[in-house]
Amino acid sequence: MFILKRQDVEISSIQHPKRDQKVPVLHYQGQTFRLINIFGATQSDEARALWRELTDNRGKACVLLEETERYSIWGKIRLDQLDDGSGDDGSVGAKAALIQACLLLLQAVYIDIEDLLGDRQLGIFEQELLDVFKMGQFPGADTPDAANQLLTIDPLASLQVPPWREGHLTLLLEELHRLGKEHFGNSNFTQRVMDALEDMPSQDRGLFMAWLKQSPVSQVWQAS
Repeated sequence: MFILKRQDVEISSIQHPKRDQKVPVLHYQGQTFRLINIFGATQSDEARALWRELTDNRGKACVLLEETERYSIWGKIRLDQLDDGSGDDGSVGAKAALIQACLLLLQAVYIDIEDLLGDRQLGIFEQELLDVFKMGQFPGADTPDAANQLLTIDPLASLQVPPWREGHLTLLLEELHRLGKEHFGNSNFTQRVMDALEDMPSQDRGLFMAWLKQSPVSQVWQAS
């Protein structure tokens, strides 16, 4: 539908009418769009491929927003559609099991860096992770205290997981792999940290693996 630059649009956050969370929305020429997915600065081809798939093959009204540090795809909605979480983009909040699995992987990388590389590298990783949370506008993760809590809580025992969407999870896994590769020097850490998913109930673990195999980060996380 449109490929736009940041100066072409207005982005704001509105309160979800039924949930305790802010929802990012994009405004362009009197139309409103809701975030579907986020890609890193090096994923131009992947972002354009998904945008074309949604617009050309699925007939969705979508915007591809090109920024310096990321690409994002937004689907057209009416604001009253936030009441039931629906929209032309079919975007919905991620299931709790997907968020729990991503938090387990994040914590496994964090622990490996602490155990194998020491406090200095751990401090660098914590700041890099906070930058990712801020860049991706992750709800409930935009302060050092909030990010630290996500690194230390047991996501399987917590009564409430952060209200992230699938686009947030895709960006988190992409950036987590990039950061892990930078800190460890290669991608061999992925299989090791994937073992953390063994703590999940088998049904939830299977749900996550099925989602991962269909995601843009499937190849780097060895989900084949």
